[in-house]
Amino acid sequence: MFRKFAKEDVHSRSNVKSSVQRSLKSKLVSQYPKLEDVIDELIPKKSQVELIKCEDKIQLYSVDGEILFFQKFAELIPTLKLVHKFPDAYPTVQVDRGAIKFVLSGANIMCPGLTSPGASLPEAPGYEKDSVVVINAENKESALAIGKLMMSTEEIKSINKGHGVEMIHHLSDPLWHFNLD
Repeated sequence: MFRKFAKEDVHSRSNVKSSVQRSLKSKLVSQYPKLEDVIDELIPKKSQVELIKCEDKIQLYSVDGEILFFQKFAELIPTLKLVHKFPDAYPTVQVDRGAIKFVLSGANIMCPGLTSPGASLPEAPGYEKDSVVVINAENKESALAIGKLMMSTEEIKSINKGHGVEMIHHLSDPLWHFNLD
């Protein structure tokens, strides 16, 4: 999604009213219930929240100058910077070591990279198709990427071929390096 993202893709920037901030907080908590305990730390009451409208109907949300989440259509998706602050608040899958270089180049993740030794998928019932997941890697502490499941985790385990996760955002992509100044 952010393969060719640059400052030229930004159309407008505006501050968000406190009423909209409250609705953003409740939407984040409803999507990621584990954020409830830290939501006021994430978006403090007196913080400056800015909406940055970009190309392809992508909206970035900046809290005190740092982009913490973005939206394409209805779903709010955390950036890796937010995931690194609160790593246990999101659905997570793990790829094996062999998949790391492909993930960091922005490639979609193949099912065998999620089912081989060193990889990890959640126990049944798992996650549904189109769920946003954080991608960790074998023997690494921090998340590498964020993606969207192209099939349920149960289907990934049973079919075990083809694309399993569509890449949205990864370390060192243009969103990771994006600076508002």
